[in-house]
Amino acid sequence: MDKEKNANDLESGTEFTEGVEGSEAGAKRILIRIPARHNPRLQVIIDRINGDDEIYTLWQVMNVNAVQRLGMSDHGPVHLQIVANIALRLLRLIVEHSVQPSVMIDHNLPAEDAEVIVAMASLFHDLGMSIHRLDHELYSLLLAGPKIKELLEGIYAIPVRTIILSEILHAIISHRAESRPLTLEAGIVRVADALDMAEGRSRIPFQEGIVNIHSVSASAIEKIKIEKGELKPIRIGVLMNNSAGIFQIDELLKNKLEGSGLEPYMEVEAAIEGETEKKLIHKFRI
Repeated sequence: MDKEKNANDLESGTEFTEGVEGSEAGAKRILIRIPARHNPRLQVIIDRINGDDEIYTLWQVMNVNAVQRLGMSDHGPVHLQIVANIALRLLRLIVEHSVQPSVMIDHNLPAEDAEVIVAMASLFHDLGMSIHRLDHELYSLLLAGPKIKELLEGIYAIPVRTIILSEILHAIISHRAESRPLTLEAGIVRVADALDMAEGRSRIPFQEGIVNIHSVSASAIEKIKIEKGELKPIRIGVLMNNSAGIFQIDELLKNKLEGSGLEPYMEVEAAIEGETEKKLIHKFRI
């Protein structure tokens, strides 16, 4: 299976599993690919991001702090790309049910601009990890503000650019656990971040010999399916190979979903594949 394609192809598939061989720092440059559909502004912005050496270097530095220094899960370009794809998928499913994004209600802007907001916020939400994990959301604002303004230059007139920049920064700061998103777009980014929980998220820590509840529980998640729901607009199906995956759902996803504003639109169901659970670790010492 082409795992990179599987992570990005939202129009023909809704499962999110991914994995990359080797560390991202030593691999070839990862290009951001998202389904822009009929949103030429979004495509231009993604093309600009893919050609920006400063952004890509910051993403690599983020992963040095997250993985090598802190023993955390992946926070690099693969994670960011998956979050952006998930966010767009969630937004489009909700809009299909005649729900208007906040930027339409409050600023009379089209849904395509809401896509720009969730995509860019997803790609920049962890930028502050390049400085420090502690209060990284605040550092993300510091680094992302000037860069986003630069990326939007010439695409929007100054008043609209200012609105979109503000909405992106709000979505970035609102992904922190204690924040309360004030817009639909911010809530989507918050939940999309938590939905990157499949086993590929732990690929780098495990390769580095790091075993903790985050890496083990992530390895227990086989795939995430985002589909149209029956009772609500969105159904999230979580397929696990081990019950350790409950940590990802109860401690991470549940906390991000509560207070996000997406509760009326999402239902979540987890199940273990097969009759026996996969052994994830053979021995653990402290």
